Amino acid sequence: MEAVGLGAIDLVIIVVYLIGIVWYGISKGKQESSEDYFLAGRNMTWPIVGISLFAANIGSSTLIGLTSDAFQTNVAVYNYEWMAAVVLVFFAIFFLPFYLRSKVYTMPEFIERRFDSRSRYLFSGITIIGNVVIDTASGLYAGNLILKIIFPGVPSWVIIACLALAAAAYTIPGGLSSVVHTEVIQAVLLICGSMVLTYFCFKEVGGWSGMIDGLNAMREAGSISKTPGEIMSLVRPASDAKLPWTGLVLGVPLLGFYFWANNQFMVQRVLSAKDLNHGRWGALFAGLLKLPVLFIMVIPGVVAIVLFTDLDVSFLNYPVTKDGAEIICANLADCPNMTFPVLIYQLLPTGVLGLVIAGLLAAMSSSISATLNSASTLITMDFVSKMNKNITNKGLVRVGQIATVILVICAAIWSPMIESVASSLWEYLQLVLGYISPPIVAVFIVGLFYKRANGDGAFWSLILGYVVVVAFILVKISGIAPEATDIHFLHQVPALFLICVLLNLTISHLTPPPPADKVASMTWTREIYREETKELADLPWYQNYRILAVLLLILTAIIVGWFW
Repeated sequence: MEAVGLGAIDLVIIVVYLIGIVWYGISKGKQESSEDYFLAGRNMTWPIVGISLFAANIGSSTLIGLTSDAFQTNVAVYNYEWMAAVVLVFFAIFFLPFYLRSKVYTMPEFIERRFDSRSRYLFSGITIIGNVVIDTASGLYAGNLILKIIFPGVPSWVIIACLALAAAAYTIPGGLSSVVHTEVIQAVLLICGSMVLTYFCFKEVGGWSGMIDGLNAMREAGSISKTPGEIMSLVRPASDAKLPWTGLVLGVPLLGFYFWANNQFMVQRVLSAKDLNHGRWGALFAGLLKLPVLFIMVIPGVVAIVLFTDLDVSFLNYPVTKDGAEIICANLADCPNMTFPVLIYQLLPTGVLGLVIAGLLAAMSSSISATLNSASTLITMDFVSKMNKNITNKGLVRVGQIATVILVICAAIWSPMIESVASSLWEYLQLVLGYISPPIVAVFIVGLFYKRANGDGAFWSLILGYVVVVAFILVKISGIAPEATDIHFLHQVPALFLICVLLNLTISHLTPPPPADKVASMTWTREIYREETKELADLPWYQNYRILAVLLLILTAIIVGWFW
């Protein structure tokens, strides 16, 4: 394969897109008040909420990660996507009403109202770190993978700095309103680009049957060990190295719950909804948009197995570590993170290639701008506003803008280190998320459904939970007890969650109960369900979120059953 170059049309499309999206984002910005800047005035309708959730989630890192895992015969990676629909239904029923009615700016602020300020500050600090090292840094890393192929002579830090600047250009002046409005355009462009790539993938391989025949031929030749049925199966044996069914049942929902229901950069979009119904409809719409991901973002990775397993990619000058030494990647199997870039550069014609790369850059800027805005919201509303109670709305906006600059610099510095942490981008995302999420999810679930849980239980379960995490990581690094630490991370997640739940319950029972008036409006009861039933009785079926939720779950079950 020869070195990659873009045609003039492709370059024009990409440049016009980047300039256009920055201009559009700035024009849609709101900064008259802190509520405008951080929550878009709480006036977003359900289509915008849903599309914004989808765009913030399906960033360039997720897109590259999904295709990469599918290329490694792990179509089961789609389980993270359809599980999002299930989690969002749970979120819409139980958690979202409390979030919107409390009029909070941040998830840590909600934790303070349910428990105390100690847990708020701790949770906020953890979330800020997670936003930088997981979401923002991975988005920059993924963008660098794409552009490094076109500009091999440009240092990675220069590309990452340019990408960070482009994403921050409209996030800093415009706030959440700029982020959400640009995400609508970016989501449409990303979906269309993914559909176009899928079309060219199947055109090249000879359709679905051609893909299956190619996989069968490769298995007979000994190139792959799995049958097409095994590759396309979503539910894997408990011994599967990638995604055992036990991890699917016990671990994936907990990761999804943190990501969709507790993570500031996702929930912030729902907090911007104009009312509870629009928030719920938007959440369910985002769940619906996740279902086609199997066909337009995962399956192309399977096509790459047939088309490009033996492709010489040494021209990429992509370094990988093998047997303790750094070498240049010789074939795609040695650098699966490059699956998506290879697909678009090999299969797409001039013009279309520019549109798809613009879509990928759109996905990257969506995820980066989302995390930058949410992290700056946390810094401003959870720390600065508490330390300086006399600060004006204009001052809060200015602090948020300065925080965004600092955060994007930190993410750009960390981004190049991702390669040394995990073998693939998707593995990195899930691994770090698996360590951060269980203690937080335990606090939210216990707090919502158990009135006796108090501030001491929440705070110390978080502290001790992360002590366990740090201890586990240190033992794993040292190699002292390989049997104890060689546990699939999707099995570690529920174990850590259970430990934190037990710590929360035990400490809460050993300390005084919380004031009854404090928890009365912050915990779920059956009476809330009965009152809601009366409110929904007068709505037509297509506005009744419960009916819509059931339809979404049925459609999800059909897809999962088909690829069981």
